[in-house]
Amino acid sequence: MSVEPPVTVYRSPRRSRCDERLLVLMAVGIAGAVVQGYGEFLLQVDARDAADALRQLAQYEAENRAPPPQPPPPRLYPHAWVGCLLYAATLIGVASAISAGLVRLDAFDLGVLDCARVQAGQWWRAWTALTLHLDAPHLVANLGAGIWFGWLAARHLGAGLAWLLTVSGGALANLAEGLSGPPEHSAVGASTAVFTALGAMSAYSWRERWHVRERWARRWGPLVAGVVLLGWTGSSGEGTDLVGHLAGFVAGVLLGAMAAQPRLRQLLDRLPQWLAGVVALGQIVVAWTCALLS
Repeated sequence: MSVEPPVTVYRSPRRSRCDERLLVLMAVGIAGAVVQGYGEFLLQVDARDAADALRQLAQYEAENRAPPPQPPPPRLYPHAWVGCLLYAATLIGVASAISAGLVRLDAFDLGVLDCARVQAGQWWRAWTALTLHLDAPHLVANLGAGIWFGWLAARHLGAGLAWLLTVSGGALANLAEGLSGPPEHSAVGASTAVFTALGAMSAYSWRERWHVRERWARRWGPLVAGVVLLGWTGSSGEGTDLVGHLAGFVAGVLLGAMAAQPRLRQLLDRLPQWLAGVVALGQIVVAWTCALLS
């Protein structure tokens, strides 16, 4: 009767690796031996045990595979408070100027998001309406929420870029609401921009880590959290502009996801944060200039 030659189930230039795996096989009752080969060491077992040995070694390798490296922490930008300070100064400044009569007495009416007038061509109302509020509680609520979401967005995108996306997305959402809404509909308030900031921050954090190897729950977590916050804070209160809040959030998601694209992000990194902030504030100045001169 012919005897089958031993079968090599593992090979390595280092004997210690073969000895380690031999111990694994011996622990489950599989006999073997480590022999010298040509420039390497061979772990061999009887042919009848080869299939079982390969299965045990595969299980051992799977259990002892090094975990993937932790993804790098997200880049956080300094000076996030600067944009928040300018945001608060803008809202308080507009409210003070109108209430003190420092501009035209009909300034509030000139800035309201009046759908009929937006549809007639008064596009600037999409921007001016973001700075108007019905009363002090309305203003205070949007100041608090805007500073909080704006600060978080600025930490992830940079103060200038975060507020550029916030103002632009909020205005685009207002413009879409003004052009598609019934002519008798009107709205004011920075809440549309507030939820734009939330959407931009959520989508940017989600898209930036899209290629990181981690569990889906962690990868989609920022976007899911943004939707939860939208539902929690954007649908309560009497007279809430649900369409405006949802439109602002969607605009923010689209802009944030675009800004996280690697090629566009490289271009945006070349844009100074202060310049992006000037463009954001400049939109409001231009819109109010058009409104007051109309």
